[in-house]
Amino acid sequence: MEGIEFIEYATARPQALGQVLETLGFRPIARHRSREVLLYRQGGINVIVNAHGGGAGQGGTLDDKPVIAAVALRVRDAAAAYGRALERGAWAVPIRVEVMELNIPAVHGPGGSRIYFVDRHREFSIYDVDFVPIPGVDPHPPALAGLHFFGIVQYIGNGRTEDWTDFYGELFGFQPLPLDAAFGILPKGRILRSPCPQASAFYLQLIEPEPGILEVDDTECFQRVALGTADVLATVAELRTRGVSFVESGRVHSEDRGALTQTRLGGVSLELVHHVRG
Repeated sequence: MEGIEFIEYATARPQALGQVLETLGFRPIARHRSREVLLYRQGGINVIVNAHGGGAGQGGTLDDKPVIAAVALRVRDAAAAYGRALERGAWAVPIRVEVMELNIPAVHGPGGSRIYFVDRHREFSIYDVDFVPIPGVDPHPPALAGLHFFGIVQYIGNGRTEDWTDFYGELFGFQPLPLDAAFGILPKGRILRSPCPQASAFYLQLIEPEPGILEVDDTECFQRVALGTADVLATVAELRTRGVSFVESGRVHSEDRGALTQTRLGGVSLELVHHVRG
């Protein structure tokens, strides 16, 4: 495993979500050949906005509220990683491939989401086959303030921490960090580290419900993406000039360790975490 290739949002309001992403520094760079799907990018961060519905999870239906429908993992051999996951108990996701599309293997994740395995992520990538570049657009827009993938926050049901720790450990090789290890401004739950090399490692944070505090219910889902930055407060200041609002309360507020954007469109929030890539 070598990090995250992309995060996919599913929504019935792709233009509205696209506007939110652009305030966060992303730029649309390519359109899918046959589906209503757009690729947004900044630096090494790829975000796919799916308004087609086929990969939305939850029965394939789309809602105005964006949801994280998929996470794609970079691996050395997608077929081998997929086979290994199935041998260890993962549930396969049937993929219907159209003409001129790649077959990207996937297993079921939380809340009807998908976890893809991608091994074409260097000179020749999956986007070279499935997407058409938007004319006149820089295909490699620089990352605002050096932003990079840091991790994903997953909300889980009551008493399910051990179940999900076993799931990610057995299928993908994630390891829990010590109990006193914490990142960002919401050091709740359990943090798992990916088995990637240090330069591409990322984290999963498993959070059980805390009524009245984090507004977490029993719905299990990928809830938000965390991006790393070497200077949280400078990044917050730059994003504010672009119209991004942050949570500022007695319990949660922007500081050197991290920051949390206000939720947009009922389902999109971004966590900033102080992190310097090795």
